[in-house]
Parts: sequence; structure tokens; C-alpha cells
Amino acid sequence: MYATQKLAEEKVFKDPVHRYIYVRDQVIWDLINSREFQRLRRIKQLGTSYLVFHGAEHSRFSHSLGVYEIVRRISDDIFHGRPEWDESERLVVLCAALLHDLGHGPFSHSFEKVFHVDHENFTREILLGDTEVNQILTKVSGDFPKKVAEVIAKTYTNKQVVSLISSQIDADRMDYLQRDAYYTGVSYGHFDMERILRVMRPIDDQVVIKASGMHAVEDYIMSRYQMYWQVYFHPVARSAEVILRKILQRAKELHDSGYEFKQPPTHFMAFFDRTFTLKDYLALDEGVLMTYFQLWMDERDPILADMSDRFVNRRLFQYVDFDPGKDYRKLGELARLFQKAGIDPDYYLVDDSTSDLPYDFYRPGEEGERLPIHLLMPNGDIKELSRLSQIVEAISGKRRTDYKLYFPAELLIDGKKKAIKQQILEMLKEGGV
Repeated sequence: MYATQKLAEEKVFKDPVHRYIYVRDQVIWDLINSREFQRLRRIKQLGTSYLVFHGAEHSRFSHSLGVYEIVRRISDDIFHGRPEWDESERLVVLCAALLHDLGHGPFSHSFEKVFHVDHENFTREILLGDTEVNQILTKVSGDFPKKVAEVIAKTYTNKQVVSLISSQIDADRMDYLQRDAYYTGVSYGHFDMERILRVMRPIDDQVVIKASGMHAVEDYIMSRYQMYWQVYFHPVARSAEVILRKILQRAKELHDSGYEFKQPPTHFMAFFDRTFTLKDYLALDEGVLMTYFQLWMDERDPILADMSDRFVNRRLFQYVDFDPGKDYRKLGELARLFQKAGIDPDYYLVDDSTSDLPYDFYRPGEEGERLPIHLLMPNGDIKELSRLSQIVEAISGKRRTDYKLYFPAELLIDGKKKAIKQQILEMLKEGGV
């Protein structure tokens, strides 16, 4: 039977984070070798962050293997034999762990913003559509692709299974924090995962942590907090994202206006026209996008050529802090001055914000409510983490948002209309903007 078929010899991937990743199941091995999963080798895990942290070249392929390995250890070692864990769920949770990021595209979040697509929808399409991945999953059983898709979509009936992939302390986060810390070279993302795994327990419809492991969980939450503000939301990486979005936006605008490209953007046509299929999406990877960016450096349109050159050769925008509450009028005045200076504010004056909620507990009725981390007390009681941890209580429910205004500083100290440009610079140097 395919679902229980084992490889004649166990396969091992050498991994810098988990040391080794073990594959014993034929299904998992076949999924790893599928066309759609191999595509993840050509999608960076951290998008534009490699322009800040030069080591951050790792892929969604290696992250997906890492998430699989953590879940495999939990299922095969930590939870194995416990009456509260349903052993029949093993294969579905392993497949969901491996395939959870399958729908990510090139420079995923920037691409999604411009073309109004959702990688989660593409993940579902890959799992359920005409793909090699679907063929492999269907060999397990006719409804197996749907089960895997439900786990990833968080609608699966077994909430224990869902929480291993998607919760406030899940295998996805535990892998990417450590992996991203390793490849960026920072120390923030490290925490005692071995300890956390040892104290994880399946109970009822959730996974809890033994109270003795509370300090390891505190360390994990603070590691996540630091990684978001020091790495994921780094203002220079955001500058690269701003430029990337503007390249795609400009290319779409030119296409819509009937502009004749020197090199027709064949791979983008279906996205420009909103006629794209899954096949069109899977044909894109970061190598394809970078090829177009290099070609567009020689386009006749000066904005597309300049933006492409900025991204390819890392000529990024400068930034200042921006408070939309009190500075929005100033932003309008800056846009007017940019226009007078002959600099298009739609492309060269960009406000950008990032926001994160490091930990939250259940607040009924709130949009985006989160299931909390629960601690298992020695007497069997279950208590929510922030009720016992002063560290976690201090950051619970506190959303932090950061606003920046991006602009090309070198265009403001160069060439004609110096008086207007000087006025812009003075406004940008004032507190706030």
C-alpha cells in the first residue's frame, strides 16, 4: 500500500540547522522530487533581504524540508505512543509540513501586492489541480489531497494536526527563525528548540507545553520579536521591496497604455491581463524575474529602466521616519514639490509601513484572533502563557507599527531646480518627515 510504503534505504539531507533531515516514506520522497516542489529551490526564503544580509540566499525548498523534519520528529518521537495522539494522522501532517509553502511565488509578497494574488490560493490549486503533487497525493487516497489542503488552510477537523503547522508556536516558525538567523548571521533567532520539543504534549484538540518549559518558550517568543524588527522588517530590505513593487507596477502601467517593449514581457502578459492560470504562475521564479529586470535596464521608458537598474545594482532609496497621523499634509506638499522638481512622486516618493503582534491570547470576536500558547501545569491544569510569564505578559496584544518614507536622495542633490530640491531636503530633514 502506497501510504505505508517505505524506501528501500533511508534518504538523508545534510542540513545546517537540524544537522540531518530523514526521509523514510516513499510518498515524501516522491513529493520532494516533484516538479512543483523542486521549483521552491528557485524561490528565496527571505525575498529581498539578501541585499542587506548577503548570506540570506537560502530557498523555500530548504525551509520546507526543515519544517517537515521538525514535524517528523514530533510525530515519530515526541508524540509517538501517546494515547492523545492519533497515529493515523502521521502522513497527512508530514505532507502538510512539507508542502505548506508550495504556492509561494518569486519575491512573493511584493509580487502578490502588485498583481493581487494570494500564495495560499496557489498552494491549494497545486494540491488539488492537475499537478505532479496532486497525482502523488491521490495515490494515497482520493480524498488525501483535500485533507492536506485543509491542514494548510487551518480548516482540518483535527486541530492538533493544524497547530503543529500553524499556531503561535509551530514547526514553521521554529524552522524559519533558526534558519533565517543562521543565513543572515544574526544571533537573535536562536532558542532552545530541543527543550521545546521535549516538553510538547498533545491534549484534547491542541498541543500544549509543560510548565517546566516556560522559559524556553519565552526565549522563543523574544527571538521571534527580535527577528521581525532586526531582519524581516529591516528598512533597507523594505527599500528594495518598494523598488521591486514599482518595477512591476511600471511594467503593468506601460503594458496597459500600449507601450511597445523592446523585449515583450511574455511571462507577465497573463498577469497584466488578469487571465493567468496555475501553469503561468508556476512558470515564474526569481531567475525569470531577474532576467526581465536586466533586460528592462535598457528599455526606452526612463522610469522602468531606472527602477530595474536600481534593483539589479542595489542603488536603493534612502528613508526617513514618517508619522501618517501628523505628517500626511506634509506628504502631499512633498509630492507637489517632487512634481515641480521633475521627479515623479508616484515612483520616487513612497510611504511604507510594517506591523507585527509578537504574541496574543484569545479575545473572542476580534478580527484575526490567535489561539494562545497553553502551559500544562503539574496538577493537570491548563493555563495561558501570559498569565504566568511576566515577559510575555509585557508584550501580549501590543502591536508595533513602523512607518518609513522612501526617496532617491541622490536625485535631490543633483542637476537642475536646486532651490526646489533644497526645499524638499529641508522638509525631509525636519523631525518626523
